Amino acid sequence: MTERGAAPCPTRLRTENLRQAFGITKTAPRFSWTPPQGTVRQAAYQLTTSNGWDTGRVDSGERSSVPYAGPDLSSRDRFEWKVRTWNVAPDGTEALSGWAEPMAVELGLLHPSDWSARWIGPDEPVIPEPGQRPGYSLHRDFCLDTVPDAARVYATAHGIYELFINGQRVGDQQLTPGSTSYHSTLQVQAFDIADLLRPGPNTVRAVLTDGWFRGSFGFTRDADMYGTQTAFLAQLEIESAGARTVIGTDESWLVSATEIVSADLMAGQHVDLRRSRDAADGQKAGHAVLRDGRFEALAFETLTGPVAPPTRIVDELAPVSITRLARGSQIVDLGQNINGWVRLNRLGAAGTEVTLVYGETLDADGEVTRDHLRPIDFKNPGQFLDAGQVDSVVSAGVPGEVFEPRHTIHGFQFVSVRGLAETLQPEDIAGCMVQTDLEPLGTFNCSDRRLNKLHEIVDWSFRGNACEVPTDCPQREKAGWTGDWQLFVPAAAYLYDVAGFSRKWLNDVRADQWDNGVIVNISPSPGPAVTGAEFMAFTNGSAGWGDAIVMVPWEIHLATGDTVLLEENWDAMNRWLGFIRRTAEGNRHPVKAAAQATPAPHEQYLWDTGFHFGEWMEPGGPAPDLFASRSMDNGIVATAYYRHSSAIMARAAAVLGKDAEARELRDLSENVRRAWQHEYLLADGTVRGGTQANCVRALAFDLVPDAARAAVTEQLASLVRAAGTHLGTGFLATPYLLPALADNGQLDLAYDLLMQDSAPSWLVMVDRGATTIWEDWNGLGPDGSAQGSLNHYSKGAVVSFLHRYTAGLRQAPGSAGWERVIIEPRPGAGLTSASTSHSGPQGLIGVDWTIHDGVLTLTATVPPGTTADVRLPGEPAAAVGPGTHTFAAAPPRSAETSPDLARSTP
Repeated sequence: MTERGAAPCPTRLRTENLRQAFGITKTAPRFSWTPPQGTVRQAAYQLTTSNGWDTGRVDSGERSSVPYAGPDLSSRDRFEWKVRTWNVAPDGTEALSGWAEPMAVELGLLHPSDWSARWIGPDEPVIPEPGQRPGYSLHRDFCLDTVPDAARVYATAHGIYELFINGQRVGDQQLTPGSTSYHSTLQVQAFDIADLLRPGPNTVRAVLTDGWFRGSFGFTRDADMYGTQTAFLAQLEIESAGARTVIGTDESWLVSATEIVSADLMAGQHVDLRRSRDAADGQKAGHAVLRDGRFEALAFETLTGPVAPPTRIVDELAPVSITRLARGSQIVDLGQNINGWVRLNRLGAAGTEVTLVYGETLDADGEVTRDHLRPIDFKNPGQFLDAGQVDSVVSAGVPGEVFEPRHTIHGFQFVSVRGLAETLQPEDIAGCMVQTDLEPLGTFNCSDRRLNKLHEIVDWSFRGNACEVPTDCPQREKAGWTGDWQLFVPAAAYLYDVAGFSRKWLNDVRADQWDNGVIVNISPSPGPAVTGAEFMAFTNGSAGWGDAIVMVPWEIHLATGDTVLLEENWDAMNRWLGFIRRTAEGNRHPVKAAAQATPAPHEQYLWDTGFHFGEWMEPGGPAPDLFASRSMDNGIVATAYYRHSSAIMARAAAVLGKDAEARELRDLSENVRRAWQHEYLLADGTVRGGTQANCVRALAFDLVPDAARAAVTEQLASLVRAAGTHLGTGFLATPYLLPALADNGQLDLAYDLLMQDSAPSWLVMVDRGATTIWEDWNGLGPDGSAQGSLNHYSKGAVVSFLHRYTAGLRQAPGSAGWERVIIEPRPGAGLTSASTSHSGPQGLIGVDWTIHDGVLTLTATVPPGTTADVRLPGEPAAAVGPGTHTFAAAPPRSAETSPDLARSTP
């Protein structure tokens, strides 16, 4: 081949999945890029760095996770990298691209010995009760002879910190250092502070509060989970004329009170701005205390650089209405349920106390209510804990003062502003949407307004739960439940780049794994000994929740083509599977043992003992009883997940080149499958004691033989029709319900369920004004009364059906990183158009179809390095490569079976 003139450049350069690689602690960082558009495929690449590494031409189509192999990297090293590619053009010739715009990379402090700073904190002879603990200011003055050539600060905390230099806030990150399993991992933030420094006197100041480290947290409102003392660590490194000046935290730093009277993630933040004035008038400060040596040695070993994008204010919402009630409170409606806080710049006269009560809905009188968010008080049966989410501020009467409670976090659409005599104007208050700053990747639109709204509220619901870790809800718990993320991660990975986000969370999941292989329900987690409720310990190890350690890395691999998460989590996967296997082989359910003393051969593959949540919250089913579930036989669910996880691990082993393990795992998975059939499949091919959920799993997890699929499908369809064409699945099976029907000849019924507008259904949420997905199908009743969380994204996994079936874009079986796709629109419910797009590793993939005058017209956009199999009704499949392609066909008359539809997991 011959080279031609320069073509478009590679784009979307990433280092360790990060758009900004600042302060990282990987000494062999991995580089990725998106190939130039308008070409067929990448034939070779050349990658160079400003520190002297040059790969030369590398004949490879690789463009993901290319490891750095240049000069050894040390703490503080800085370099830029860039890449160019040789690409095959449509006419078969080879074209050399231009160089991509360089990406900067800077390493942080790699070793404990790099730190001269010490861990410090306030001296607290008496520690106030959780929720009533104040914020502390830790500060130091220093002088500089000149403006520095460069300056960095490396900072972290046990608690939440904000950093200020000369009164200016450092950076735009929020809630630093973030949610983490503090015993094992603690992120350090690095900031460029050169522009904030000046010749002469300077002041560095940190504000420190409890945060996740020792504040109240979760459903049980436990506090002091990681320790009873907050701590702060910072090291300023200032370079001038080749010399480096280091200013680190130590006992010379001063500690004083702040305007933060108390700050707690759950309870809220309370501020008295008059204290700021008092501090300016010379309020007494004492010296910081050093944290003891044992603490310090352990704390330094946990430090790491960023793995995921930071948490930021990504959006600001103006009120859609402000209403004053007769009792005086002013109700601010943002029109959208979000995660974050408000910024209030009308605070009243000096001494005015303004209280902000945050909530998701209003009561019959139009006041904000939090009753549906109050968790059960397990220490006092029959009672409930306070829902929290209350901030307050006392005005100092200073012109321009603003209240923004950045040391707490709330889930809300409405705010009740109390105690302010002045009438609020829209410009006086704004909702700050706070989330991990994820890059959007996917879109969807169709001809049905309500389906578009459903997609929108799912997107908002996920964003509201993507704060540091994937949480279940942003108000009542804020907890990283494993089950929620394993259910939603396929949809999330289509809509956003969640690779780094998931990697950070999986680091905590591995760290929290028990010695016996159990994966805990919630990560980050301090361990079962710290919780105040018994169920927080014995419920760990449940099927469908612990399986997240297998399913999440696999889904990220499918989305990105990257094997790093599989490699990093392989040992943890094996330990989890080992726990399942030992439990299955070593235990029998008491009912079986009582009925027959000698176990049948297949029983060694049944996972039917131990605690399991089961399907969890099936509509119309019994209320969940955690304590009864300790002895309940949930083998039909747990054994299904035993099969599912072992099958995924067999595929993952093959991807990782572990051929012997792959064979062993395939054999194990098949044995579990046969055991499930022996125990739970009747002679007529239907599922024993069939429920919608168990039929769905039987189909989606390939538990039944091909000969029984029709019987199980008809059983499922009959159950759906018997429920008045309503879904009857609970937490675990709902994401698979519509695909299971569509994959097995029941596409029309799948659309009937999708478009159902009486409870339980997705469109009930739309019709009742939801702006995020509810925890309960009847989250808001017809009378407006609320129950459960109104922002729980797991049921929103249904949007994958819209992407893969309605619009018709999915990966082909065996593909990872969107290298091979199937484009097959499967219209229904009278839809006349749909479109979707996904920015995959090779570039933008798009599908857009319309039906007009009896003709289905489809336009497909295929990026370089990708092949697409386009399937339209009544037409032969067409294999196409990169470019934009248009097709026409008669629309389908009814649902048809497409047996080789790709599932996101085996």
